[in-house]
Amino acid sequence: MSKRDYYLVLELERTASEADIKKAYRRLAMKHHPDRNSGDSTSEEAFKEAKEAYEVLSDPGKRATYDQFGHAGLDSGRGGRSGDPSDVFGDIFGEVFGDIFGGGRRGGRQVFRGADLRYELELDLEQAVFGHAAEIEIATLGECATCAGSGAAKGSAPVRCTTCGGVGQVRTQQGFFAVQQPCPRCKGRGVTIEKPCDECYGQGRVRRARTLAVKVPAGVDSGDRIRLSGEGEAGRNGGPPGDLYVEVAVRKHAIFERAGADLSCEVPVAFTSAALGGEIEVPTLGGNAHLKIPGGTQSGKIFRLRDKGVRPVRGGATGDLFCRVMVETPVNLSSEQKAILKQLDETLRKDPKRHNPREDSWLAGVKRFFETSGQ
Repeated sequence: MSKRDYYLVLELERTASEADIKKAYRRLAMKHHPDRNSGDSTSEEAFKEAKEAYEVLSDPGKRATYDQFGHAGLDSGRGGRSGDPSDVFGDIFGEVFGDIFGGGRRGGRQVFRGADLRYELELDLEQAVFGHAAEIEIATLGECATCAGSGAAKGSAPVRCTTCGGVGQVRTQQGFFAVQQPCPRCKGRGVTIEKPCDECYGQGRVRRARTLAVKVPAGVDSGDRIRLSGEGEAGRNGGPPGDLYVEVAVRKHAIFERAGADLSCEVPVAFTSAALGGEIEVPTLGGNAHLKIPGGTQSGKIFRLRDKGVRPVRGGATGDLFCRVMVETPVNLSSEQKAILKQLDETLRKDPKRHNPREDSWLAGVKRFFETSGQ
């Protein structure tokens, strides 16, 4: 399949400056980054295409060759990059996003930002609504205390790599071009470990459990994330640590259901209270509230209590509480109670249109149905 023009890939004019090229690549790389588009093959291909275009256009020599001869000029002598093509954190990506992902160089060595971590924090509804101070325990790769992250045993130190001279990179000539890649001996570190640390086995990092305090702001909901900067895994070769993302998961509540800033609940109401009307107490997260029930209230009727919901974590108006009335039919009646209800039923049926309008209307509809259907 023929390759697209690199300038079209990055959506640039041929007169674009170096800063324009870097800015265009940054935008496309963030948009199509695999971490943001897991499983999306289209975005993965777009990311690789943008990366390839940037590698060429950001290099003055390669760009001059490309401008003059196109893809054929590069293919004739370039050869290709070694390594896994799915490794999106190579030196090009680290150069552009060093401030974001921690790739780059320190003292001539390639350094790597530590991995970000994710932790799911389960909260009760009340804790999510009013805020909560939680303690969590996580296992992370941290700097080895025995060797201070150097990877070398006590009494020894890392030795400058003899292959790359401590630079961490080696150059190979392929045709007209010089290709720079991580040193195969020291893996880009610039040093080698002759006597590895007994604690971390030369890695400079060890896995350990840590307890962290997490301040959960009021109003969070399931899916919200709290970022703890620098609390992820330690970086390699002196690179910065990653971040820890605490993802909130709110447990199911025994009474309330939440939908954004609003809460809802079902309120059982006695048959007599629904018929005669009255005032009942209903629960809210801030304590009980009084709700007036008008006479003749039917099951399923919803009443709204303003400002009894949740104040969103990102600001805005406090939500409401919606109470759905569920009229409760009396059970376990005594003989006397049954007799009273039978007397009531007899008086109600003398004028059904007035006392039971929905039942009367429904029965009339059923009658018309059978009459028109000929049954």
